[in-house]
Amino acid sequence: MAPSPDRQTFREVLAGLAAKTLTRIPALNGRVEKACKLVLGGDVELHPDGTALVGSLTDPTRAYQVTGSPAKCQCQDYDHAPEHLCAHRLSVGFLRKVQELLPPAVESTPEVHPVSTSTLPEAPASVNVRLQVAGREVQWTLRDTDEARLAVRLEALLQRYPVPQASSPAPSQPLTQQQHNAAAMHKLVTGFCAVHNVQMIENEKNGQRWFSHRLPEGGFCKGR
Repeated sequence: MAPSPDRQTFREVLAGLAAKTLTRIPALNGRVEKACKLVLGGDVELHPDGTALVGSLTDPTRAYQVTGSPAKCQCQDYDHAPEHLCAHRLSVGFLRKVQELLPPAVESTPEVHPVSTSTLPEAPASVNVRLQVAGREVQWTLRDTDEARLAVRLEALLQRYPVPQASSPAPSQPLTQQQHNAAAMHKLVTGFCAVHNVQMIENEKNGQRWFSHRLPEGGFCKGR
């Protein structure tokens, strides 16, 4: 895939700087090519304070600081390169010069489409209904062009989510003669709930005993 126009211009300007540098200092041959690879590979990081961080071409875990004016590099080749122009220092200079020569990139403004504020036409027939779906209360809106067809759809929806029926209370057990006598004397009847007038069941847990019965809406009553 061909590079974009901006990328192509970037490469052309960088190539021009590299050629001028080699014309001025032919002994930099090899270091200039490495510097171009660092720039094109995105391994040169310019900092606002004038310093730079340049990655190594041979060791992906290493990077070199280029600082000061004139710039100095931490690499071993800095002391041996002509005019101390190692590949790292050259790459920093190339990138700064390319950024000076290229026009600033113009960010395109996304096209904004106005949202239509016109209201949708009212449906000829509509109905709202609250339903219990998976234990959650949901408001369902049905719309149609015909009331008769809407009624059929509503009936099908109601059949799909029927109203949950309350559980019937447990049938009351007949009182024993002893319980009848205690109730007639307005005494507490063991195992009988005077609140709901039903027989309770004796329960035992961890050495404790008590009487209770289940309520239609859920939960238990101990007759109090």
